[in-house]
Amino acid sequence: MERSTQEPAGTGVSQGLDGGAFDGGARVPTQSRAERAPGGGPVRGGVGLGPGSGGGAGAGAVRGEHTHGEAASRPRPAVQRASVRGQILDALRTALVGGELTPGEVYSAPVLGERFGVSATPVREAMQQLALEGAVEVVPNRGFRVVVRGARELAELAEVRALIEVPVMLRLARTVPAERWAQLRPLAEATVHAAGSGCRATYAESDRAFHRAVLGLCGNEQLVGVAEELHRRSQWPLVGGGGGPAARGRADLVADAAEHMALLEALGAGDLDVVRALVREHFAGAA
Repeated sequence: MERSTQEPAGTGVSQGLDGGAFDGGARVPTQSRAERAPGGGPVRGGVGLGPGSGGGAGAGAVRGEHTHGEAASRPRPAVQRASVRGQILDALRTALVGGELTPGEVYSAPVLGERFGVSATPVREAMQQLALEGAVEVVPNRGFRVVVRGARELAELAEVRALIEVPVMLRLARTVPAERWAQLRPLAEATVHAAGSGCRATYAESDRAFHRAVLGLCGNEQLVGVAEELHRRSQWPLVGGGGGPAARGRADLVADAAEHMALLEALGAGDLDVVRALVREHFAGAA
């Protein structure tokens, strides 16, 4: 990924952007310098122009004229801009978790837009959302700096997550039947497979999916949303004393995933003591 300062092409995260995707995460289709609307025409400024704009079968029509084969009142696909912004946001989150966005570095929206094949606007909007989430901070006239995080912040996030999730899981262990827990086994197994791949971005997504499904059994959407936001923030890269990202290795991911399987078994058995110990250990290991 290019930063606002000049770097050799094809290094770091830019390798993922060149191909229109980050390894192990959400893919953003590379488009030829313009986002494409469902009708085939380019999307400029976030508005789909539809067929006949900029060439092709309807190129002879000009603004204000109607063509016989198309109703004048056909709505433009106004949701396209939000869709592109969402794809960019997913890709940036993947790069963040995967360590391809380096803590402390400043990234320019226009430069990233060039790499994605889109304008700077959806990139800037996605970065502003990450700023609201605390992942980056705005640097006036330069771009967005990836926030440098320390061990204390990660420990605080783990403590808050435990305060929310432990009581909920204990209540669910008392009330949810064993067969319902068995239905979540594929999600726990998915975390094991993702951990085995060693890809932090892939594991992060499966990890959130498992926890979201478990907490979702409580029926409180607000609680699930708050817990997932804390979970996402806890997955951002940590900066170690040596200045590089203190990434969790494959062995750590495998151990973390194994705790999912054990937790699911304890929940199904209604063993409150084991559930309590596993969840607290799970969060302690993530800190």
